[in-house]
Amino acid sequence: MRYISTRGKAEIKNFTDVVTSGLATDGGLYVPETIPHFSIEEIRSWKKLNYNELAFKIISPFVDGEIPDNDLKKIIDDSYKLFRVPQVTELVELEKNLHILELFHGPTLAFKDVALQFLGKLQDYILSKQKQDVVIIGATSGDTGSAAIEGVKNCKHIKIFMMHPDNRVSKIQRHQMTTVISDNIHNIAVDGFFDDCQDMVKEMFKNPEFMNGKKLSAVNSINWARIIAQIVYYFQSVLRLNGAEQPVSFSVPSGNLGDVFAGYIAKKMGLPIEQLIVTTNENDILHRFFSRNDYSKHSVKQTVAPSMDIQISSNFERLLFIEHDCDGKKINQMMEDFKTSGKLEVEQNIFKRITATFKSAPSNDDEIRGEIKRVYEKYKYIVCPHTATGTRAAEKFRNKNIPMVILATASPAKFPDVVVESINVHPELPEHLQDILKRPEKYTRMANNIDLIKNYIYQNSM
Repeated sequence: MRYISTRGKAEIKNFTDVVTSGLATDGGLYVPETIPHFSIEEIRSWKKLNYNELAFKIISPFVDGEIPDNDLKKIIDDSYKLFRVPQVTELVELEKNLHILELFHGPTLAFKDVALQFLGKLQDYILSKQKQDVVIIGATSGDTGSAAIEGVKNCKHIKIFMMHPDNRVSKIQRHQMTTVISDNIHNIAVDGFFDDCQDMVKEMFKNPEFMNGKKLSAVNSINWARIIAQIVYYFQSVLRLNGAEQPVSFSVPSGNLGDVFAGYIAKKMGLPIEQLIVTTNENDILHRFFSRNDYSKHSVKQTVAPSMDIQISSNFERLLFIEHDCDGKKINQMMEDFKTSGKLEVEQNIFKRITATFKSAPSNDDEIRGEIKRVYEKYKYIVCPHTATGTRAAEKFRNKNIPMVILATASPAKFPDVVVESINVHPELPEHLQDILKRPEKYTRMANNIDLIKNYIYQNSM
């Protein structure tokens, strides 16, 4: 299978090269030239597969034989050994046709583990075969960093530099990154917001000469392997609910759009999905687009749902590319115009097509706290502040005759202050993390200056 850039100028790559790279050299993101499609009969035949078996069915067409099947199966098996439930995710019924899909049973208690445990193992396998080392540069609004570090901490061929916005992630999120002490791990606390970190990462991938020949790679959702790993749990939840005999809707807390974009690709692959609801906090650029065709950049607000304190969503470009019939020239012009003006809208016929599948809803801090309380009082179930945006939106858009699945993106134990404020209950961390706030930290605070950070990365990548 060939992979092409959303901006149409970068070289075409194969799967393994896409996995060990990052942003395309033209500033775009890689997508497969064609999206695999399964018949509904074939999908229904997978009902009795366990998670790992299903993951192989979904992922292998994207790999397209570049990794031998037995090796790919082993990579998948190794990726999910550390999850605390047998089926990797847990589907919890709140009431008839209303479910929560718990994606936080991996080592760092966030949905990012599902993809990043796989990506770490996959990259290490490919780099070992190629006898090559890479430097990963990433940005995190909270959960990607810890999941990425956990995924690559034992990888011999990888050094990772993870930027996070200083004092704009929860204490537990920060400690999960900064208490993993290893020579190949470098945490950088940037005096700015997530978008500042993400912008610097994109600029470094566009202009990698500062690394003097060292290969750069990515682990955030610009890496296509992240997306394919996340597609799996959409298939899993539909099969577990009704064997794909009936469409299912999903309510998905969204910042960088990767999680809900995986659902969009699952639908393209043949999975019967009725609606995808994009839920945001007060940083509502995605809601403004999906509700009124207004993708305009505002200043970032700090909220009680910090992983969604984002204005520019990387995977939005992939969605635009596919909906514009893979016209790289068109997308390149749109993104250049957006960079200049800070605004973007699509033609009405395309907007109508997109919103036939996508709906959206924002929640402010008070609404998030109120939703945590509502869900606890009604169902005796505790949600994290991000998941609360999903349960609130599900209540707004829900058709009670169609199953609705809310993706629980993180454990409430990662955000104890907000939960205690809302319901006066302290969510407990699992045993392996109960002393996390007492462990020694190692990270470097740096100014929001790309030249300083580039020099730091180069000097410490030797």
